[in-house]
Amino acid sequence: MAPAAKKKSNPRNYDLGNGIVRFSRSKVYHKKALYKFVGKKVAAQKKPAKPRVVEKQIGGEKNGGKRFVLVQKRRAVYPTQDKIAKRPAKQLFKNHQRYLRPSITPGTVLILLAGGHKGKRVVFLKQLSSGLLLVTGPFGINACPLRRISQRYVIGTETKIDISGVKIPETINDEYFRRQRQKRAKKEEGDIFQKKKEGYKVSDTRKADQKEVDKQVIAAIKKHADRKLLVGYLASMFGLRSSQYPHRLKF
Repeated sequence: MAPAAKKKSNPRNYDLGNGIVRFSRSKVYHKKALYKFVGKKVAAQKKPAKPRVVEKQIGGEKNGGKRFVLVQKRRAVYPTQDKIAKRPAKQLFKNHQRYLRPSITPGTVLILLAGGHKGKRVVFLKQLSSGLLLVTGPFGINACPLRRISQRYVIGTETKIDISGVKIPETINDEYFRRQRQKRAKKEEGDIFQKKKEGYKVSDTRKADQKEVDKQVIAAIKKHADRKLLVGYLASMFGLRSSQYPHRLKF
């Protein structure tokens, strides 16, 4: 019969949240009866020291009659190099657990605080595997295309759109937004003038994906009870006037 697995007992003085524990220090002092051990001294027991050498008798003439031999002999051979220590496996960033603020859910209208489209109000679609948020304007309302942005640079509002019927293509992931950088060509004898760098051009696939997603998001906006106000809300830019403070506003 295999031995039964031991049950792990939870500590009595557990954390209640925000660094507050169940029992105070004085309560634990009395519950553990630590007052019984105050001022109590126990004499330390000294362990008998093991001898490093042992005396051995040696026979024969002119040998001295005895020798002192080490109990633990020294090594005869030493390695020329130290062994490579095994290091713990790297916790790659792509394997980290992703978190999302509870105020940000699919369909929430966000305010962008950084990037080329800062100040615009966008619709949150989903969280990618890297932890970045996938958002869209939609492009037809405020000219903000499908973009990735960190949740640190957005403000979550209470305005929400039902996008349960919106189907986002599986190809739209972190790899989808990665720029393809071409290697610099080596200069040859005939190349006197430096070639101009080609600017970024939106591919046809991204244009098609943008139209497909925007069509579904705009249809969801039209189903909203306040669709006229919502379209104007998404088209307007966010800004603060004098004597307006972000921590006092309710978004």
